[in-house]
Amino acid sequence: MQCYWSSHRIITKVRITFATIQNSSQRLHKVNSIQIRKVGRIHGRSLILRNACVTDAKFILKLRMDENKSRHISKISGELISQQNWLEEYEKSNSEAYFIIENLYGIPLGTVRLYDARGDSFCWGSWILKDGVPVNAAIESALMVYSYALHSLGFVNAHFQVHKSNAHVCRFHERFGAIRVSEDKIQYEYTISNLAINLSMEKYLRYLPNGIVIEDMTK
Repeated sequence: MQCYWSSHRIITKVRITFATIQNSSQRLHKVNSIQIRKVGRIHGRSLILRNACVTDAKFILKLRMDENKSRHISKISGELISQQNWLEEYEKSNSEAYFIIENLYGIPLGTVRLYDARGDSFCWGSWILKDGVPVNAAIESALMVYSYALHSLGFVNAHFQVHKSNAHVCRFHERFGAIRVSEDKIQYEYTISNLAINLSMEKYLRYLPNGIVIEDMTK
C-alpha cells in the first residue's frame, strides 16, 4: 500500500497577526461540530508535516521503541506488523490526522497526531522528535499544528495529556499558555485557550513567518 498526493495543490497561507486573533475570537460562539481532516502535506518554514502511511511503520516503530522516549508515551507491542496494521486502520479512519515530521529534504524527524475532536477543541499528541533534530523543530512543528487546526480546520481551543515524567514537554506547553486542569497517577491533562494559542503564535512568529501551505491528497 502506498501514499498518494494529488498533483493539484490546495493552498492555504496563514499569516498570524492580531487581526487573525480577533477573527478567531469572533468564531468562539459560531462553532458547532468540527472534523479533523487529513491532508497530504503541510509546509512550514523549515519543516513539512506529511500524512503517515504504512511504509512509515519501521520509522515510527524505531522512534516509539527508543528507550528514553518510550518512558513518556503509551506502550506498544514492538512488532512491525502491529504498527503496519495500525497504520492500515488509520488510513480508513476519518477522525484523526497523523503526520511524519520531515525536513525540507524529506528526511523524517518525528511524528505528531491530531485526534479526539470535542466540539471546538482538538487534542494533539504522539509528538515525538528523534535525537539530533534542529533546535527549532519542536516549536515550528507545534506552530504548524496550531495553525492548521485553528485557521484551516476551524478549531478554537485544544486539550492534551502529558506524561508526568516528561517535565520538558510540560514546561513547553505551559510557556505556550496551557493550563493544567486535572491529573491521574500517570499524566497531566491540559487545556489551552484560543487567546493563549494566538498570543503565542504571534510571540513565536519568527519560527513560522509566512504561515503554512497545505497540499491536499487524493487516492
